[in-house]
Order: sequence, then C-alpha cells, then structure tokens
Amino acid sequence: REKIFSTVSEFVLLGLGHSWSMQVLLLIIFLLLYVIIVSGNIVIVTLIITDPHLHSPMYFFLANLSFIDLWLSSVTTPKMIADFLKDNKTISFAGCMCQILFVHFVGGGEMVLLVVMAYDRYVAICKPLHYSTIMSLQRCIGLVLTSWTAGFVHAISQMAVIVHLPFCGPREIDSFFCDIPLVIKLACMDSSNLGIVMNADSGVVVVTCFILLLMSYTYILLTVHQRSKTGASKALSTCSAHITVVVIFFVPCMFIYVWPLNITWLDKFLAVFYSVFTPLLNPAIYTLRNKEMKSAMERLRNYHLDSK
Repeated sequence: REKIFSTVSEFVLLGLGHSWSMQVLLLIIFLLLYVIIVSGNIVIVTLIITDPHLHSPMYFFLANLSFIDLWLSSVTTPKMIADFLKDNKTISFAGCMCQILFVHFVGGGEMVLLVVMAYDRYVAICKPLHYSTIMSLQRCIGLVLTSWTAGFVHAISQMAVIVHLPFCGPREIDSFFCDIPLVIKLACMDSSNLGIVMNADSGVVVVTCFILLLMSYTYILLTVHQRSKTGASKALSTCSAHITVVVIFFVPCMFIYVWPLNITWLDKFLAVFYSVFTPLLNPAIYTLRNKEMKSAMERLRNYHLDSK
C-alpha cells in the first residue's frame, strides 16, 4: 500500500542565540560585517575592472573570487540578520531548498576557482616564459566557466536527492540557515545511509580540491626555494596569501561535510566562519598583502581628490 506523507510547508530556524540582548548584539555585529563584506568585495571587483595595471590573469581570477564571495555571504547572511528581529524564525520549504542549492553551487564553484588560482600561480612561477601564452584570455574565461559549471553540477546532484525526500514531522533546524546534513535529519525515513552518501558527495569535491591545492603549492614552494631570494620573496608572499584563504575556507568545510563532529555549537561556529568570515577575510588578505592592489587603491583615491 502506498504511503502518503504530509508535506512540510516551512521549517523553523533556531538561530544563534535565544536572549533578546544577545540577538541585538549579534544583529549589530553581523550587519556591520555584511556591510564590510559587500563594500570590500565590490571595491576589489571595481578596481580590477577599471585599473589597466590590474588586467592580468591573477587579478581576473581574484575579481571572480570576490564576486563569488559576494554571493556566498548573500545566500545566508541577510536572512540571518533579518531573523535576529523575529521571535518566529521560519523559512519556506522552497526558500530552504534555494539556500541549499545556492550554498553548494557557490561554495563548490569557489573551491574549484581556488584550484584554478593555484594553477595560475604554478604557471607564473614555474613556467614564466610561457605564462602569457598558456594563460590566454580565452583559457582564463574557460577556467572560470569550468569552476561555475563544477559548482552547479555538484549543487544539482545534491538537490536531486534532497528535494524528493519526505518531510512530515519535525521541522526545527538548529542553525541559522538550511544545510544538507541538518535537513536530511528531518526526513520521515531512515536517513543515516543517505547522510553518508551526501557527505561522500561533498567530500569528493572538498578533498579532491584540497589535495590538488596542497600538491600545487608544495610544488610551487619547492620550485621557489631553488630560485633567487628576490623572486622567491615575491612568490612566497603571493602564495602565502592564497594558502591562508585556502585554509580558512576548507577547514570548516572539512568538519561540516567530510568528518562531521555533530557538536551543535561547533557546527554553528563553523557555518558562520564558512559563510561570513571567509568572504570577509578574502578581500582583507588580498588587499593588505598585495602591493599592486594597494597602489590601485591609492591611484583611485588620488583620482577622486584631483577631480574635486
């Protein structure tokens, strides 16, 4: 006999805090962080587009990274900020599915883009004479499109399973946004095996990209070590910024999707780190540790002063 499940039309997000004073404090903090994220990444994209000195493959990829970070933070942060003002923090079923889709679409795309950026640094440092030939505009655009396509395929593969799950009972999600491990637990079925399969799907993307990045930067640093100290210093500065971003982005993903610890407060902290602090730290790391970006900002400032 066919089983009929009642459909859950919305989920309840338990959020990050419970007391009103805590909610107000978190609202102020995350609203400020979100404004910095949006303005910081928009400045980076604008500088790279408008400044001819930054029209190179490395900055082309950096502009795309900032664009992705804008999306990554905007998928979950505005909803979280708005919910701090509400007692009843609900999200519709469609809204929940959209959050899952876009978090994995943008997150998967960023992982592949970071691999692409490592490849760009590998070519620049290890094959400098052939750099302009290898990293042509067509290839750069192709690599960025590949990262977006990989993220989309990953997200769709997850959604194809999640969207058809039966939800008929519990609807509380102990976080500030919908994510696969938490939503699967609410399904009206034994979801333990499905959770393993979905973690394996995400794990393949996370671990593969992380291993490729480790191999790339290890090879680059070994090559740099054998070169002159002047070139090595510049290359090391660039690579260290990239490696910092990689660690900040991948470590939370590892513990959320690959080796889940199932500790509620830690999962929430990692989710905040992944969706808020990564998009915040990326522009800071790349602008504060990059002489060309500092020079571009100085030129832009001088241009506005001269035009007044």
